[in-house]
Order: sequence, then structure tokens, then C-alpha cells
Amino acid sequence: MSFLNLVGANTRIEFIELKRYLPNTLSLIFTFYFIFLAMFFGINVIGDPQTADANIQYGIVNMVFWYLTMMTLQNIGFTITLEATRGTLEQLYMSPYGVWRILLARFLGYLAIHSVVVILLLFATMLTANQWLNLQPTIVIPIMLLTIIGIIGVGFMLAGACVIFKQIQAFLQILQFILMGLAFVPLNVAPFLVFAPFVKGFDMIRQVMIQGHTWTDFTVLDFSILIINSLVYLAIGVAFYLKCEKIAMSKGLLSQY
Repeated sequence: MSFLNLVGANTRIEFIELKRYLPNTLSLIFTFYFIFLAMFFGINVIGDPQTADANIQYGIVNMVFWYLTMMTLQNIGFTITLEATRGTLEQLYMSPYGVWRILLARFLGYLAIHSVVVILLLFATMLTANQWLNLQPTIVIPIMLLTIIGIIGVGFMLAGACVIFKQIQAFLQILQFILMGLAFVPLNVAPFLVFAPFVKGFDMIRQVMIQGHTWTDFTVLDFSILIINSLVYLAIGVAFYLKCEKIAMSKGLLSQY
């Protein structure tokens, strides 16, 4: 129950931040929407008319994935940087909950809020393009939840780097393009990306939304790869963060910015 209270408190914090700086929040959402519009009109003008519908559907799904992963992962890095800037990073380490639990709670709260934004963005892009995907919540939601486990692991890796280096904004900017590649490139084009975080989950959701796959179209191997991949990245991420935390504490880096 205490962890649920922690998640609830951090969700309220994230919501208040987004509401208090509403112009920035809206501009962020509209930026992604306008990027989609540019891609949509580009496909219609210079793309092959015979494959335009499939390309647009593919673009819708990938844009939504890109937005969700980029916003949630960057939030972890900016959270540490912001706390260090404000001089409150050390206070977090005085909490009896442990900083990794606080970061996890903030991650889940931010993810919950932006999941609502993603749904609105998804319907807005489908309405604009007049392309309606196969939304099957009974399949998409479980696969997405398993995929999020891997995203959390990568988020802890970024948090660990921020604890030591404080400023990693340049890397976070580069991360946007890395995430774009992971979100846009399908596994049948680059099968080796199955070892990358959350790519397998995104590929399975694409198959559901675009090709109309159901539970029976996936094998036990598909779900095994997804679960193992997510758990491995979660374990690596948490272990990496805890190691960075020990290094920062032993060198007295928590109070430095």
C-alpha cells in the first residue's frame, strides 16, 4: 500500500507540473502532431499510391511509440538533473523508501499520464489520416505492459548515468534518434534488433494494429523472447543504477552539480 501511495503522490506531482506549464505541454504534443502531418503529406505527395495506406498506418503506430518511449525515458534523466539543479537530490536519498523506488514511482506516474496523451494523439492521427487501426485492447495492453518493463530498465540506466554525471542532455538529444530507429525499423528488416530493448514488443503490437493479428498468430517463442528481453533489461538497468548510486555516494557526488 505504501508503494501505491508513493506512485499516487508522484503521479500528482507530474500532473501538476504538466498543468502548471500547460503552454509547454501543449506545444510538445502539437510538435509531434505536426511531425506526423509532415510525414503524412509527404507519403501522399511523393509515396507510392498503392502502398500509401499501409505506410500511413505504419507511420501512425511508430510515431506513437516514439513519443511514448522518448517522453518517458527523457523524464528519468531530466528528473535527476532537475533535482540536482534545485539542490534537492540529497534529500531524496534521505527518504526511507529508497531513491530507486521513488524514481520507479515517478516513472509509472509519468507513464500513466502520457498514456492518456498517447491515446488522444493516436485517435487524432487516425482521424486526420482517415486510417483506422485494429485496436484490440485485450491483446495490445498485455503486450505493452510487458514491453514497458524493458523501458523501465533502460530508464534506470539513464538515471544511473545522471546521478554521476548530472548533465547528459546532449546524450538525451541523441537518444531521440536512437529511439526513432528502434521504433521505426521492423524486425523483418533488421532481425538482430530482437536483442535491443522493447523492439520485440513494438513489432508485435504493430502486427496486431496493422495486420490484425490475434493471440493465435503469435507463438510461445514470441512471448518468451519478449518476457526474457524485458526482464533482462530491467535487471541490468536496476543493477547499473545501484552501482552508479554507490559510486556517487562514495565519491560525494550527490551534493555536486
